[in-house]
Amino acid sequence: MQENTAVQTALIDLQDVRKDYRDIQGEVLTVLNLPALQITAREIVALTGKSGSGKTTLINIIAGILAPSQGKVLVNGQALYDLSETGRDRFRAQNIGYVFQSYNLIPSLSAYDNVMCAMFFGRRIPKEDRDKRCRDLLDQVGLSKRSHHLPSELSGGEQQRVSVARAIANRPRLLLADEPTANLDAANRAAIMDLLFDLRTKDQLTILMSSHDDELARKADRIVHLGATATPVAEKVRP
Repeated sequence: MQENTAVQTALIDLQDVRKDYRDIQGEVLTVLNLPALQITAREIVALTGKSGSGKTTLINIIAGILAPSQGKVLVNGQALYDLSETGRDRFRAQNIGYVFQSYNLIPSLSAYDNVMCAMFFGRRIPKEDRDKRCRDLLDQVGLSKRSHHLPSELSGGEQQRVSVARAIANRPRLLLADEPTANLDAANRAAIMDLLFDLRTKDQLTILMSSHDDELARKADRIVHLGATATPVAEKVRP
Protein backbone atom coordinates (compact mmCIF):
# COMPACT_ATOMS: atom_id res chain seq x y z
CA MET A 1 0.00 0.00 0.00
CA GLN A 2 2.83 2.38 0.86
CA GLU A 3 4.59 1.59 -2.43
CA ASN A 4 1.45 2.39 -4.47
CA THR A 5 1.12 5.74 -2.71
CA ALA A 6 4.74 6.57 -3.60
CA VAL A 7 4.04 5.84 -7.27
CA GLN A 8 0.89 7.95 -7.25
CA THR A 9 2.69 10.95 -5.76
CA ALA A 10 5.88 10.61 -7.85
CA LEU A 11 6.90 13.65 -9.83
CA ILE A 12 8.85 11.31 -12.11
CA ASP A 13 7.46 7.85 -12.81
CA LEU A 14 9.29 5.58 -15.26
CA GLN A 15 8.19 2.08 -16.22
CA ASP A 16 10.13 -0.37 -18.44
CA VAL A 17 12.15 2.36 -20.11
CA ARG A 18 14.63 1.09 -22.67
CA LYS A 19 16.79 2.80 -25.28
CA ASP A 20 18.33 0.83 -28.15
CA TYR A 21 20.50 1.82 -31.08
CA ARG A 22 21.68 -0.15 -34.07
CA ASP A 23 25.38 -0.30 -34.84
CA ILE A 24 26.80 -0.19 -38.36
CA GLN A 25 26.41 -3.96 -38.65
CA GLY A 26 22.73 -3.62 -37.81
CA GLU A 27 23.02 -5.24 -34.39
CA VAL A 28 20.97 -3.81 -31.53
CA LEU A 29 22.90 -2.05 -28.77
CA THR A 30 21.00 -1.41 -25.55
CA VAL A 31 22.32 1.71 -23.80
CA LEU A 32 19.62 1.92 -21.12
CA ASN A 33 17.33 -0.67 -19.56
CA LEU A 34 15.38 0.68 -16.59
CA PRO A 35 12.56 -1.47 -15.18
CA ALA A 36 11.23 1.26 -12.87
CA LEU A 37 12.16 4.54 -11.22
CA GLN A 38 10.03 6.89 -9.15
CA ILE A 39 11.21 10.23 -7.77
CA THR A 40 9.00 12.18 -5.40
CA ALA A 41 8.57 15.94 -5.19
CA ARG A 42 11.47 17.86 -3.60
CA GLU A 43 13.71 14.81 -3.65
CA ILE A 44 17.33 15.11 -4.79
CA VAL A 45 18.54 12.05 -6.66
CA ALA A 46 22.05 11.51 -8.04
CA LEU A 47 22.69 9.21 -10.99
CA THR A 48 26.10 7.60 -10.90
CA GLY A 49 27.90 5.11 -13.12
CA LYS A 50 30.75 4.83 -15.58
CA SER A 51 30.75 6.62 -18.93
CA GLY A 52 28.40 4.79 -21.27
CA SER A 53 26.12 3.52 -18.49
CA GLY A 54 23.18 5.61 -19.74
CA LYS A 55 23.11 8.59 -17.37
CA THR A 56 22.81 11.32 -20.02
CA THR A 57 20.48 9.14 -22.08
CA LEU A 58 18.14 8.79 -19.10
CA ILE A 59 18.17 12.52 -18.36
CA ASN A 60 17.44 13.36 -22.00
CA ILE A 61 14.53 10.88 -22.04
CA ILE A 62 13.04 12.49 -18.91
CA ALA A 63 13.54 15.93 -20.49
CA GLY A 64 11.52 14.87 -23.52
CA ILE A 65 14.51 15.34 -25.81
CA LEU A 66 15.24 11.69 -26.64
CA ALA A 67 12.41 9.23 -27.20
CA PRO A 68 12.84 5.82 -25.55
CA SER A 69 12.62 2.66 -27.63
CA GLN A 70 9.96 1.44 -25.23
CA GLY A 71 8.41 2.28 -21.89
CA LYS A 72 6.32 4.90 -20.11
CA VAL A 73 7.70 8.27 -19.02
CA LEU A 74 5.49 10.42 -16.77
CA VAL A 75 6.58 13.81 -15.43
CA ASN A 76 4.16 15.56 -13.10
CA GLY A 77 1.46 13.17 -14.29
CA GLN A 78 2.01 13.89 -18.00
CA ALA A 79 2.95 11.02 -20.29
CA LEU A 80 5.67 12.83 -22.23
CA TYR A 81 5.69 10.66 -25.30
CA ASP A 82 1.94 10.91 -25.76
CA LEU A 83 2.71 14.52 -26.74
CA SER A 84 3.95 15.69 -30.12
CA GLU A 85 7.53 16.94 -30.39
CA THR A 86 6.21 20.51 -30.25
CA GLY A 87 4.08 19.61 -27.23
CA ARG A 88 7.11 18.13 -25.46
CA ASP A 89 9.14 21.26 -26.20
CA ARG A 90 6.38 23.41 -24.70
CA PHE A 91 6.01 21.15 -21.66
CA ARG A 92 9.78 21.18 -21.06
CA ALA A 93 9.98 24.98 -21.34
CA GLN A 94 7.25 25.40 -18.73
CA ASN A 95 7.96 22.54 -16.33
CA ILE A 96 11.57 21.35 -16.58
CA GLY A 97 14.85 23.18 -16.08
CA TYR A 98 18.00 21.71 -17.63
CA VAL A 99 21.58 22.47 -16.55
CA PHE A 100 24.05 21.22 -19.16
CA GLN A 101 27.60 20.06 -18.51
CA SER A 102 28.85 22.34 -21.30
CA TYR A 103 26.73 25.33 -20.10
CA ASN A 104 25.01 25.58 -23.53
CA LEU A 105 24.61 29.36 -23.35
CA ILE A 106 23.91 31.40 -26.49
CA PRO A 107 27.35 32.93 -27.17
CA SER A 108 26.09 36.15 -28.77
CA LEU A 109 23.81 37.02 -25.84
CA SER A 110 24.67 38.47 -22.44
CA ALA A 111 24.03 36.61 -19.21
CA TYR A 112 20.90 38.74 -18.76
CA ASP A 113 19.58 37.96 -22.25
CA ASN A 114 20.29 34.23 -21.91
CA VAL A 115 18.04 34.13 -18.85
CA MET A 116 15.42 36.36 -20.49
CA CYS A 117 15.29 34.03 -23.51
CA ALA A 118 14.20 31.15 -21.29
CA MET A 119 11.26 33.21 -20.01
CA PHE A 120 10.32 34.28 -23.53
CA PHE A 121 10.10 30.68 -24.74
CA GLY A 122 8.51 29.36 -21.56
CA ARG A 123 5.85 32.10 -21.50
CA ARG A 124 5.10 31.22 -17.89
CA ILE A 125 6.34 34.45 -16.32
CA PRO A 126 4.18 37.51 -17.19
CA LYS A 127 5.96 39.91 -19.54
CA GLU A 128 5.91 42.76 -17.06
CA ASP A 129 7.59 40.58 -14.38
CA ARG A 130 10.44 39.17 -16.48
CA ASP A 131 13.00 41.93 -16.01
CA LYS A 132 12.74 41.79 -12.20
CA ARG A 133 12.73 37.99 -12.23
CA CYS A 134 15.88 37.97 -14.38
CA ARG A 135 17.73 40.47 -12.19
CA ASP A 136 16.70 38.65 -9.02
CA LEU A 137 17.96 35.34 -10.41
CA LEU A 138 21.32 36.76 -11.46
CA ASP A 139 21.64 38.29 -8.01
CA GLN A 140 20.72 34.93 -6.44
CA VAL A 141 23.57 33.22 -8.32
CA GLY A 142 25.99 36.06 -7.48
CA LEU A 143 26.21 37.62 -10.95
CA SER A 144 24.27 40.87 -10.63
CA LYS A 145 27.40 42.82 -11.59
CA ARG A 146 28.16 40.55 -14.56
CA SER A 147 24.70 40.49 -16.12
CA HIS A 148 25.70 42.26 -19.35
CA HIS A 149 28.80 40.18 -20.02
CA LEU A 150 28.88 37.65 -22.86
CA PRO A 151 29.59 33.99 -22.02
CA SER A 152 33.10 34.37 -23.47
CA GLU A 153 33.75 37.08 -20.87
CA LEU A 154 32.74 34.83 -17.97
CA SER A 155 34.65 32.07 -16.20
CA GLY A 156 33.44 28.47 -16.34
CA GLY A 157 31.91 28.76 -12.89
CA GLU A 158 30.14 31.98 -13.83
CA GLN A 159 28.79 30.44 -17.03
CA GLN A 160 27.42 27.49 -15.08
CA ARG A 161 25.72 29.85 -12.64
CA VAL A 162 24.07 31.62 -15.58
CA SER A 163 22.97 28.19 -16.79
CA VAL A 164 21.40 27.46 -13.39
CA ALA A 165 19.62 30.85 -13.38
CA ARG A 166 18.29 30.17 -16.87
CA ALA A 167 17.16 26.66 -15.90
CA ILE A 168 14.99 27.92 -13.01
CA ALA A 169 13.74 31.09 -14.73
CA ASN A 170 10.27 29.67 -15.41
CA ARG A 171 9.88 28.29 -11.88
CA PRO A 172 9.97 24.62 -12.96
CA ARG A 173 9.08 21.82 -10.59
CA LEU A 174 11.90 19.64 -11.90
CA LEU A 175 15.56 20.50 -12.42
CA LEU A 176 17.70 18.13 -14.48
CA ALA A 177 21.48 18.55 -14.29
CA ASP A 178 23.91 16.58 -16.46
CA GLU A 179 27.35 16.53 -14.81
CA PRO A 180 26.87 20.12 -13.58
CA THR A 181 30.30 20.36 -11.91
CA ALA A 182 32.40 18.32 -14.35
CA ASN A 183 34.26 21.23 -15.97
CA LEU A 184 34.83 23.26 -12.81
CA ASP A 185 37.65 23.66 -10.32
CA ALA A 186 37.22 22.72 -6.67
CA ALA A 187 36.03 26.14 -5.51
CA ASN A 188 33.46 26.47 -8.28
CA ARG A 189 32.29 22.86 -7.80
CA ALA A 190 31.55 23.70 -4.16
CA ALA A 191 29.72 26.90 -5.14
CA ILE A 192 27.52 25.12 -7.70
CA MET A 193 26.80 22.30 -5.24
CA ASP A 194 25.69 24.77 -2.57
CA LEU A 195 23.56 26.63 -5.11
CA LEU A 196 21.79 23.50 -6.35
CA PHE A 197 20.98 22.28 -2.87
CA ASP A 198 19.75 25.71 -1.76
CA LEU A 199 17.29 25.66 -4.66
CA ARG A 200 15.34 22.74 -3.23
CA THR A 201 14.43 24.84 -0.20
CA LYS A 202 13.97 28.19 -1.89
CA ASP A 203 12.15 27.04 -5.03
CA GLN A 204 10.76 23.67 -3.82
CA LEU A 205 12.56 21.92 -6.64
CA THR A 206 12.96 18.26 -7.38
CA ILE A 207 16.49 17.64 -8.67
CA LEU A 208 17.82 14.75 -10.73
CA MET A 209 21.50 15.03 -11.55
CA SER A 210 24.14 12.82 -13.09
CA SER A 211 27.61 13.02 -11.63
CA HIS A 212 31.03 11.41 -11.45
CA ASP A 213 31.65 13.62 -8.41
CA ASP A 214 31.34 11.35 -5.37
CA GLU A 215 31.19 14.32 -2.99
CA LEU A 216 28.26 15.82 -4.87
CA ALA A 217 26.45 12.47 -5.15
CA ARG A 218 26.78 11.75 -1.43
CA LYS A 219 24.89 14.95 -0.63
CA ALA A 220 21.81 13.68 -2.48
CA ASP A 221 18.85 12.05 -0.75
CA ARG A 222 19.32 9.00 -2.93
CA ILE A 223 21.92 7.56 -5.28
CA VAL A 224 20.82 5.47 -8.26
CA HIS A 225 23.81 3.66 -9.75
CA LEU A 226 23.68 2.61 -13.39
CA GLY A 227 25.98 -0.34 -13.97
CA ALA A 228 27.80 -1.58 -17.03
CA THR A 229 24.65 -3.42 -18.12
CA ALA A 230 22.78 -0.08 -18.28
CA THR A 231 20.45 -1.39 -15.59
CA PRO A 232 20.29 0.12 -12.06
CA VAL A 233 22.27 -2.28 -9.89
CA ALA A 234 22.13 -0.49 -6.56
CA GLU A 235 20.22 2.25 -4.87
CA LYS A 236 21.40 3.99 -1.72
CA VAL A 237 19.41 6.26 0.52
CA ARG A 238 21.15 8.91 2.60
CA PRO A 239 20.57 8.22 6.35
